[in-house]
Amino acid sequence: MTGMADTPSFPRHSARTQRFTLGVPRAFSIAPDGSRIAFLRGKHGTDTATCLWVLDPATGEERLVADPVALLGGAGEELTDEEKARRERSRQGAAGIVGFAVDTEVRTAAFALSGRLFVADLTGGTAPAVRELPVPAGVADPRPNPAGTHVAYVAGGAMRVVGVDGGDDRALAEPESDTVTYGLAEFIAAEEMDRFRGYWWAPEGDRLFAERADSAPIQSWYIADPANPGRTPAEVRYPAAGTDNAKVSGVVLGLDGSRQDVHWEAASPYLTAVHWSSAGDPVLGLMNREQTRVTYALLDPDSGMVTMHSEESDPRWVDIFPGVPAWISGPDDGDVEYSASLVTIGAREGANRLLLDGEPLTPPELQVRAVLSVGEHGVQFTASADDPAEVHVFLASRDGVVRQLTETFGVHSAVFGADLAVVSSVVFAEPGTVSRVVRLDEDGDLKDLCTVRNVADVPELKLNATMVRLGGRALRGVLVLPNGHVAGTKLPVLLDPYGGPHAQRALAAHNSHLASQWLADQGFAVLVVDGRGTPGRGPEWDRAIHHDFAGPTLQDQVDALQAAAAENADLDLSRVAIRGWSYGGYLSALAALRRPDVFHAAVVGAPVTDWRLYDTCYTERYLGHPDFEEEVYRRNSIVVGTEPSDWAPQHRPMMVIHGLADDNVVAAHTLRLSSALLAAGRPHEMLPLSGVTHMTPQEVVAENLMLLQVDFLKRTLG
Repeated sequence: MTGMADTPSFPRHSARTQRFTLGVPRAFSIAPDGSRIAFLRGKHGTDTATCLWVLDPATGEERLVADPVALLGGAGEELTDEEKARRERSRQGAAGIVGFAVDTEVRTAAFALSGRLFVADLTGGTAPAVRELPVPAGVADPRPNPAGTHVAYVAGGAMRVVGVDGGDDRALAEPESDTVTYGLAEFIAAEEMDRFRGYWWAPEGDRLFAERADSAPIQSWYIADPANPGRTPAEVRYPAAGTDNAKVSGVVLGLDGSRQDVHWEAASPYLTAVHWSSAGDPVLGLMNREQTRVTYALLDPDSGMVTMHSEESDPRWVDIFPGVPAWISGPDDGDVEYSASLVTIGAREGANRLLLDGEPLTPPELQVRAVLSVGEHGVQFTASADDPAEVHVFLASRDGVVRQLTETFGVHSAVFGADLAVVSSVVFAEPGTVSRVVRLDEDGDLKDLCTVRNVADVPELKLNATMVRLGGRALRGVLVLPNGHVAGTKLPVLLDPYGGPHAQRALAAHNSHLASQWLADQGFAVLVVDGRGTPGRGPEWDRAIHHDFAGPTLQDQVDALQAAAAENADLDLSRVAIRGWSYGGYLSALAALRRPDVFHAAVVGAPVTDWRLYDTCYTERYLGHPDFEEEVYRRNSIVVGTEPSDWAPQHRPMMVIHGLADDNVVAAHTLRLSSALLAAGRPHEMLPLSGVTHMTPQEVVAENLMLLQVDFLKRTLG
């Protein structure tokens, strides 16, 4: 990792480095013979032009394969609306080669750059390392087939394929209307299911399964740019809670021109996952609208018939986990052929457990988070044990022997291939990410081979933070104090949560707390707490917020604050503020409006203020369908129409911030809140961000935004 001359202020440095993630290696693909590892990384810690590299695991030597700046001749990228939307859904702020796909042997990589299609030779042979293929513009998500003979891609909503030599480019399926796409994940899948792809190659590479999505049923919303009134508002199809989703089906497309349409029962409209490997038939994850049942269904690619294999159900909701379903081949026992087993994750005995054909493979002491891969060693996965702040990598054999592969207090993940793995770790004690290449021996032990170079900038901010457990529910949190704080000096308190499902803030990850540290150094004690509903503590903890966002999540922040103050007398409970973005913004607004006895000011960023304006999948999972749960929505919304909802009579200052180009939490949320506050005679500050989406704004805006928040907090807390 490298430093930076004339280091700017922390907020600007953080924005410039995209929270110190630029220059961190990622997206590893390991060749099955262990001879090379392809990955992405910029050239330095402020380089947004992500490059494609290859590493020799035996020597640690790196080779630059594809430089986007050179490939574009220095010209800037031109992104289609589809690609912009894909990056927004995946919160991808970098540029250049932001993703790539490889064939089975990891000999050929394909990637899109500025809507053009490129293939790269990863072997270091004599042929040109990178070639552009002559295909229609607007390329998205190119993927070589397993054999490396063809590349599939999406352009103009059509599912297309081209020979790896650039010949025989053609459409396998073309959209029947301007609302239809083939091969792309629809909005709900990408935003709420973490499914960012929309097609999957057969293991033989002669055909593929593609999603067909028709957005015609979805209502149209219009997002204007008030700073440029001459521009036509952007039309987006947004599936708000209680309204129609896209109509999703599938199709099996052959390189020989064949087509087999695939449909499943209308009662399971959500396609959560697809797995197609040589170990078994294609498996589809299909979920009902209520999200109380996910069916793992087998697809016959010849007939298009879909039959149920197994299912998970819960009267509240079923969680979607990365990496499942997946087939694992049967054990090798000479001439005896064993059938494959289906790997899934489900709630059993109070824990999210790894399942093999429906039977638990992991003990109830582990909370499984994701399956990383399946192979001859067994199932590699991530999980937390007794501490949700830690995430470790584990290996489970088919006979139920589970081994923990990482130990350091931190958050770990890994990519596996052949007998190698790249283990990426962030820890609480030190900044940055360390990516180690290791070899797995026959017993599953790890032997270090080399480290993948990390060129991210090193933050100059020193972290003065302590991980804590607070109150009767042992709420996991991080207490951050100013550097140089003298014990006995009273400090105003700033809560800095996210607080909602899917995301944790109180993790054993150093860089995650740098923004909180900068705020603390402005004269605050900053408390970050994960309450009920956040991941890592099991299904009952997750489901404590069923039909009740407002109650448990807000109460846990209050309880944690009071417990922290009981343990540290320097926390001044007469001066308490809260700030947050997205769900954290919702939580901040709740705090100011419903608990002014505890909170004295709030910074409210991009809040959801009326859950009827948020999307179907997320909102209905937790609150139900608004047509049948009207009271649930009223109770959990900050505003209902333009009238205050359960507001306390005492008023607290609020700074409300929102990006006007946000297509996820649209600006209407904030505008309705402001109108309701005005109607109630409650003064507030409002900061509209022109041209800013739900993602972090650019460098100068990000710095000034932090400074304005600090100024507001100091003015209002005194």
